[in-house]
Amino acid sequence: MLFMLASCSSKRERVVTPYGSVLDSVTVTEEFDLPDIQTSGELIMATLSGPQTYYDYHGKQLGTQYLICQHFADSLGVRLRVEVCRDSIELARRLEEDEVDLVAWATPGHIQVGKEKQELSEEFKGWYRPSLIEEVRKEETALLTTKKVRRRVFSPMLDAKGGIVSHYDHYFMTYSRDIRWDWRLLAAQCYQESTFDPRAVSFAGAKGLMQIMPGTADHLGVPRSKLYDPETNIAAAVKYIAELQKAFADIRDHYERTNFVLASYNGGTHHIRDAMELAKRDGRNPHRWADVSTYVLKLASPQYYNDPLVKYGYMRGSETVDYVSKIRQRHAGYQGVKTPHMGFHPSQPRKADKRKNKYDI
Repeated sequence: MLFMLASCSSKRERVVTPYGSVLDSVTVTEEFDLPDIQTSGELIMATLSGPQTYYDYHGKQLGTQYLICQHFADSLGVRLRVEVCRDSIELARRLEEDEVDLVAWATPGHIQVGKEKQELSEEFKGWYRPSLIEEVRKEETALLTTKKVRRRVFSPMLDAKGGIVSHYDHYFMTYSRDIRWDWRLLAAQCYQESTFDPRAVSFAGAKGLMQIMPGTADHLGVPRSKLYDPETNIAAAVKYIAELQKAFADIRDHYERTNFVLASYNGGTHHIRDAMELAKRDGRNPHRWADVSTYVLKLASPQYYNDPLVKYGYMRGSETVDYVSKIRQRHAGYQGVKTPHMGFHPSQPRKADKRKNKYDI
């Protein structure tokens, strides 16, 4: 563990009041050390994007270095603010110019404290222990390998013979009109999100049938207290989907645009746009999901998430690609056809075809 320490510096400065009078000179310290950090309530960490450092996963911030710094911030009773830099040169500069409190390098455990922050450095040295690396790795693995959503409903269809997908079909039929989706597609997405459990909660705090994050609810103007209400939750999801459709208005084909909307609902618009830029650079079609999904997967590789074209760094893309695929497959099953590309459908449900049991729903 490398620590950068230096003696504190100060200077004399005249203070002028708003009324123009001059007070006696006072000592102004240039450093912003532990007492100031605790007073401000914020510890600033700079790092790079990556699986060992920092990344966003379904609204949950993860990464070995991030988790170590988060636990340290918790021990100080302050919040942690993360500044993601483009490269190690920027990290070194920001540390040298005392713009951040901590720099977390790509090597787990290699965390530097700002050179002017002697008290913070001493506090960190006394708090840190090498075993933390393995402890936070186990914490992260537990989050990534256990079921990400607590669910209590697992039936893929409520009444396969009658063509009834769930208890909430009437909401899917009503609100899907606003986004020009087949209601069965919205139902398929809902199953993927929560298996039709209105009380489902993800490890990141997403709630309800369509797994709405509290921050997303705030953005949409939906009270957090109503996220477990089925109609409110579905209506909020549709409103958010409508925003995503506008964000991908440059994709003219409705079917393809829907794939990008689904992917963004799961993995975030910015990551999907990064993958589109990489596809375009390599001569692939950035408006075709089959082409772009390849680059969504590649965003888990340093060669790609460190590419200058990539603005939002590392992504666990395999889950997003799988998310889109499973929803499309389930939608096909709900329709009772072999291909999901059926265009628009009436908003009224139809009885399931007797051959529906051929398809895995």
